[in-house]
Amino acid sequence: MIGGIVATLSGSGWARAALRYGVTALSILLFLLALRRSGERAGRLAEHLETMERANDAHRRMLEASVRRPRSRDDLAERLRDGRF
Repeated sequence: MIGGIVATLSGSGWARAALRYGVTALSILLFLLALRRSGERAGRLAEHLETMERANDAHRRMLEASVRRPRSRDDLAERLRDGRF
């Protein structure tokens, strides 16, 4: 049954043209969907990179602040007296 339908469609000129246009339209549609998906993935990766950069910047600022911290209670008291804290 299916073989008879396929044979009839493949023998008809207009059916072959319609099939050709249908395959072309389907391939364009699949290409656009793949392009959209890759764009979404690129957007997610860019957002992830931005988040990592902000976290790394905050971590770097914390490390720089820890370098400038007082080493002992005496250093802290001295800095508080001098008003350099």
